[in-house]
Amino acid sequence: MLGVVVVYLGLIATFLGGVSLLRPLTFLAIHSRRQATLILALSFIVVVTGESLPAREIRVATPREQLDQFAPVYQFSEFHSIRISASKAQVYRALKLVTAEEIVFFRTLTWLRRFGRPGPESILNPPPREPLLDVATRTSFLVLADEPDSEIVLGTLAAAPPGWRPSGKPTPDGFRAFFVTTNHAGFASAAMNFRIEDAGPAACTLTTETRVYATDASTRRRFALYWRVIYPGSALIRRMWLRAIARRAESR
Repeated sequence: MLGVVVVYLGLIATFLGGVSLLRPLTFLAIHSRRQATLILALSFIVVVTGESLPAREIRVATPREQLDQFAPVYQFSEFHSIRISASKAQVYRALKLVTAEEIVFFRTLTWLRRFGRPGPESILNPPPREPLLDVATRTSFLVLADEPDSEIVLGTLAAAPPGWRPSGKPTPDGFRAFFVTTNHAGFASAAMNFRIEDAGPAACTLTTETRVYATDASTRRRFALYWRVIYPGSALIRRMWLRAIARRAESR
């Protein structure tokens, strides 16, 4: 999280410095283009510093959920939760059926992630009115575990060496082995879950967590830049995703 904050402070300073090159923002005590140039140089240093901050490796000591089985070690993660006034069965069904149209800002944020390019069908470019999980598992994600009314775990390859192709059909066991034993450089795997837990009478808590594991230091540094830039949008998507599931579950 510290890396995200530092990178965005640098990006904001870069924007303000760029604007001040055109017209100094005197209300920010930027009175000349020379000052603006200095701010741009310093903001670049801040961004590079944020990108370079090490990503600490985390290992799960005692597995408690399915996600722990498939992603027991990782360097990047995010976690979000919501309390829903509905049964676990209702939440599970809503999770399976929610569409991109129900998730506020989803189309806008994924359009920005694609830089406005149409691209192939994927979770970042889903067809209208189709359950988002169906699109994900049909395109780039693999179902690693699916426990009805409890937990769904999905996995995907977030980075791979240029020209690399899988040798066979991906399987949950293969994904687990990759996370635990791979020594090959240039790879990053991502696992994401949705977990439903009881939270009192006629209520439950829905959580989602994403974990990413990069296999070597070089890949970790490159992915850190990507992760720290997209994190705010990614976090917003996941929060809105949980809210969309909650609305659908509670409406039934």
